[in-house]
Amino acid sequence: MTKTDISRSNLLENVRRVVIKVGSAVLTTADGLNPKAINRLADQLAELSSRGLDVVLVSSGAVAAGRQRIFERTSRKQHNGKDMASRQAASAVGQGRLMHDYDEAFARHGKVTAQVLLTRSGLKLRERFLNARNTMERLLEWGVIPIVNENDTVSTRELEFGDNDTLGAMCLGLVGADLFVNLTSADGVFDRNPDGNPDAKPIPVIEDIASLDLEAMCDGKTSVGTGGMYSKLRAARRAAQLGVPTLIVSGKGEFDIIDVLTGGAGGTLVLPEDRVVSSKKFWLAYHDNPSGAILVDGGAANALMTKGTSLLPIGITGVEGCFDRGALVFIKTADGSELGVGLTNYSADEICRIKGKRTDELPAIMGPAPSDVAVHRDNMLLDAAI
Repeated sequence: MTKTDISRSNLLENVRRVVIKVGSAVLTTADGLNPKAINRLADQLAELSSRGLDVVLVSSGAVAAGRQRIFERTSRKQHNGKDMASRQAASAVGQGRLMHDYDEAFARHGKVTAQVLLTRSGLKLRERFLNARNTMERLLEWGVIPIVNENDTVSTRELEFGDNDTLGAMCLGLVGADLFVNLTSADGVFDRNPDGNPDAKPIPVIEDIASLDLEAMCDGKTSVGTGGMYSKLRAARRAAQLGVPTLIVSGKGEFDIIDVLTGGAGGTLVLPEDRVVSSKKFWLAYHDNPSGAILVDGGAANALMTKGTSLLPIGITGVEGCFDRGALVFIKTADGSELGVGLTNYSADEICRIKGKRTDELPAIMGPAPSDVAVHRDNMLLDAAI
């Protein structure tokens, strides 16, 4: 879909597959999971499925569900730790409870669900990513509604995706979705954080999300989630790069997702970019956190941004961090401005040896060189939303 084809009234016309992300602030209360919220969500998504759409749900709530279950048996004070091990343990307890509640809620509409637990490291290898894609494709062919969450128990960073907004954006490329719906506790996006600015104005449509200063707009997080509006807008910007529109809308109260998707009021529609990146470039840019940075001079920066060239050693001025061949790295100018990210053909130590050198000088320095270029243009995404 292009921008000219998209309005709130025709949002569903060309959609065959939708990823819907729901946050902890929508699904939980101070006491744990909210059964009414889960049943209401299942009602809405079952209706979308019955209309012929493939539905993928990315759901938070496992940690809150686990703590609720533990507190039923022991004191809240004893098990209210917020360290990583406590969160992972609570998630291990809560995943089963969360899926049980979803299973029952969707079964009322004759819908079958499947639990899909992902880790960023699990999607890092292209072969595993493609295998996960094949599995998801088969589930959707069977009419099953996949319910996706991060595999918190084995994640090695807190947490690898950082938040389920990021995971939701990754799922867009994983399943080839046409629409991203992010259900949150806020009624869309405002020009300033409404928590501290009572006069903040809602933004019904964002036409060019890449032009926005997201950090200036968003300075708060919800109390029970790990995201906040910043992560939702960053996920929407990534979706826009794939050519996928995003609807950020409240999932609280008696919301009606069908009404919102067919022209109803509320929420914010983020339009896709005109220039769409390939799913492979999307995957390589966002499958991992960058391990370091390659610094380039003005000539190289201009060639990358205006001519679509690969990054040659002669344009490199330095490195930041320590990384191996094949690592995802930032590409920056000397003043720290980020141009994009890419997969490097050389380690940090090797780049220090070949920086500023012509291609014909590499064999004398390196012997058999792995490549004439430091980062190939096919393995690079400029203006990445990291």
